[in-house]
Amino acid sequence: MEPFRPLIADSVVLTVINNGEIQPGDFVHAAGAAALRPAGRKALIAAFERRLQQEITHPLFGYSVSYRRLLEVQARLLGRYLLGEIGELPHVTPR
Repeated sequence: MEPFRPLIADSVVLTVINNGEIQPGDFVHAAGAAALRPAGRKALIAAFERRLQQEITHPLFGYSVSYRRLLEVQARLLGRYLLGEIGELPHVTPR
């Protein structure tokens, strides 16, 4: 799943910060740690769900799939690769 971290998780974090959906006041600082307040968590989860709904063209099949569906398709392809059914695991690039 690490290849999807920058495409999904990191981009969501950058988006909510750049769009002002999360502000410094949305964090609680205690014992040297930081945590999101409920409103901040709600904004982050909403942005994450929006990202999972965005579509990308699958490099092997050539049709559009949501990032949510892409995770499933790639997991299935990884299983086939590990079983030796396919010779190469297709890489996903956002553009």
